[in-house]
Amino acid sequence: METTRIKGVWSAAPTPFNPDWSVDVESLRKMVEHHLRLGVKGLFLCGTAGEGPAMTDADKLKVVEVVKAQSGGRLLLAVQVTDNSPARVFDNIRQVAAAGADIAVVAHPYFMMNATPGNVTDFYLECVRGSSLPVGLYDRGTHGPHGVPLESLRQVCLEPNVLLVKDSSCDMARAKVVLEAKAARPELQLLTGYEFGCVEYLKAGYDGLLFGGAVFNGHMANLIMAAAAREDFAQAQTLQDQMNELMWQVFGGKGCECWLTGQKQLLVEMGLFKTNLNYYKYPLTDACAQAIKAALTEYRQYLFP
Repeated sequence: METTRIKGVWSAAPTPFNPDWSVDVESLRKMVEHHLRLGVKGLFLCGTAGEGPAMTDADKLKVVEVVKAQSGGRLLLAVQVTDNSPARVFDNIRQVAAAGADIAVVAHPYFMMNATPGNVTDFYLECVRGSSLPVGLYDRGTHGPHGVPLESLRQVCLEPNVLLVKDSSCDMARAKVVLEAKAARPELQLLTGYEFGCVEYLKAGYDGLLFGGAVFNGHMANLIMAAAAREDFAQAQTLQDQMNELMWQVFGGKGCECWLTGQKQLLVEMGLFKTNLNYYKYPLTDACAQAIKAALTEYRQYLFP
């Protein structure tokens, strides 16, 4: 795969549900076309914002199949396959590869006994080396159990089958390590998942952005990347500040009280989703609902470029 196809803005896409909790195929198709209008390069499916860990295998595969058919190769598709053992990860990879995934994303296993640093490292190395698809490493750092130990992170990133890193660690010590790995392997693509601080990572040398808000702020994210590419970091930060304000309006303030429900409600208001249903059951407060309606007017040029 040409790594130049990866550089840019990616969306950790949400999953739309019908009122009966079945996967909303019509909304999935609309979402694909909307991402293309926003200039998004690829979709990360069934990840954190995509609710993959809470969905059935059948529903996850339906998401991949529908998105693959609708995108017709216009978007790269990365799908989360993480699990509690390499054997289960490989089984997941076989299924998503058959459904049309381009990249298998390995994140922190949900459950692990005897999780010594050596055993955790071995888990990632075995998954990477045995994957039939190129691998994306989803690094949440200390924001979840069983992440790649800092002392092993460079070793894992140097594996030839690791194509990209989604860095949601918010830890510049870990960023330094993956940047060192990229210096040794220039084909390795680094995407930050920290949507509130994109500029710092782009300035450091990251190749792109990958976060859940890109389904609505992907155009703004592309403008930030363009400004950073010109080394106009003042303009990039101005755009970042605007994007942060938009996200706080949608997510329910700086505490992100409404997070995924607020995001899905915005997509309902935009005519993309039918419901704001999500397994995580975030609330939709009156204040957040009103802020979302205001954002539709205030940020319309960015939401509908």
